[in-house]
This record gives sequence, structure tokens and C-alpha cells, in this order.
Amino acid sequence: MVEQPSKRDWSGVFTLGLIWGATFMVVAMALEGYGPITVATARTTLGAVTLLLLMRLSGRRIPTLTPALATSIVLIGLLSTAVPFMLLSWGQQFVPSAFAGLSMAAIPLMVLPLAHFFSDEPMNLRRLIGVCLGFTGALVLMGPGLAQLGQGAEPLAQLACICAALCYASSSIMTRRCPPIDPLVLAALMLLVGAVVLIPILLMTEGLPTWQGPRPTLALLVLGLVPTAFATSLRVSITRSAGSVFLTLVNYQVPVWSMVFGAWILSEALPLRFFGALALILTGMAISQWFSLKRMLSRA
Repeated sequence: MVEQPSKRDWSGVFTLGLIWGATFMVVAMALEGYGPITVATARTTLGAVTLLLLMRLSGRRIPTLTPALATSIVLIGLLSTAVPFMLLSWGQQFVPSAFAGLSMAAIPLMVLPLAHFFSDEPMNLRRLIGVCLGFTGALVLMGPGLAQLGQGAEPLAQLACICAALCYASSSIMTRRCPPIDPLVLAALMLLVGAVVLIPILLMTEGLPTWQGPRPTLALLVLGLVPTAFATSLRVSITRSAGSVFLTLVNYQVPVWSMVFGAWILSEALPLRFFGALALILTGMAISQWFSLKRMLSRA
């Protein structure tokens, strides 16, 4: 049974939002010296190795892989690591880190229609209104790029970030439908799947990476250890203690922190439409999850 959120849970949710919000800034730093496939592969591989070691230290073992479980792990691994990591790394070569962070804010709204058709959470009018507002926010976020698709890299990079968010949303539905498995084991195995897929692609495209200076190399290490490995274990801990609905508070923080770090650390310009998109997406999230959030906060 899920317990009432503790002070530790609240601090954990704040920490998680801060980490994931800063991830896009760290990706931008890594791209200063390394190619997008190298960044995606290093992040996935380091995260997989770290969580596999954590599994061993905690005495967890890989369960018997039935066809249904193995298929779920492979699909979740592709849609939550390999594909979105490549899309985001490539896209962030041409768009600000704040844009990538804002596009991730649409994930909870993308989940709702997918859950209606492929899971056990039917859509209602309130959720539909929230999804429509969020979709409008995504259109505002892309702005002029909508009319320029196919004309240069930036509009395609914007689309890549939105598609990465769709991958994450799809993987969350598959995770919900996945056969029973320890969450930490699932996280380790899905990162392992991503690494197995990305390493050959890296060798065929960018080759083995070489030293490119302290800042991008440190960024690679941070990506693998903090937002990928540490944040995953923290997410598991919060979910077990306070529940998955409480964890949705992270989604409200990520776009805000991505804009703060992008402007503060990387000196990125923040167009007015970014703020309009943020307002629409957060309002859509609040409307679609209003009763769940109200119940949760009343117990806090």
C-alpha cells in the first residue's frame, strides 16, 4: 500500500525535477566535443553498467525471461533509451536545450490518448481539454518551424524532440502493461537493450570516441551516472514510497528548470513563444490531472 508522502519524498521529487531539467543543458555541453550518437551511446552504456552493478550489490537477479517479458523489455528499452536518446542528441545540435526540455513537458499529455486506446485509463472531457491545450502548446513551441519542415535542419530537429517525447510516452504505456518485474531490474535491462543497439550504430557511424577535452567528457560521465543511473534509482524509491501519481509532480518542474539552466548557464535566448508554450502545456497538465493532484496534495 502506498504511504503518505514524507519529507524525504518531497525532497526527492524536487531533486529529480532539478536533475532531469538540467539534463538538456548537460547534453548540450557534451555535444560541444562529441557527436550525437556518441553522446546517446555513452549515456546509455554508463547508465546500464551502473545499474547492473547496483543490481548485483543489492542481490537482485535477472528473472526468467518469458517471451512476453522479453518482448516488453526490448520494446521499452528501444522507446525509452536508444531511440529518444538519439533523437534528442541529434536535435539539440540545432535547437536550444530549453526547447528540448519544454518538448518533454508534453509527455504526460501524450500518455492520456495512448492510455485510452492501449491501457485501462479511459479519456474523459476534462482530460480531452487538457490534451488539446497541451497540443496547442506544442504547436506554439514549434512556431515558425511548422511552416519550414523540410527546409533546413532546425525544423526537423524540433520535430525530433517532439518525437522523442512521443517515444517516452509510448514506453510508459508499455511499462504499465509489462509483466511483473522488479523496477530496478527493468531499468537496468532496458538500458542494456539501448546500449546493445547503440554501440554497433556508434562504431559504424562515428567510431570509437577520443578525448575531446574536460568539459564535454565530464558532461558524458555526468549524463550516464546522474540523470540516467542515479535518477532512475531515485525514481524507483519515490514510486515505492509515495506512488506513481505523486511522481507526476516532476513533470511540472522539468520544463521550468530546462529554461532556467539554458538561459543562465548556456546564455540561450528564450523567445516569447517558449513562455506561451510553457503556460499552455502546464495548464493542460493541471486540468488533465486535477483531481489526482488535488487528492495527493491534500494528503501531503
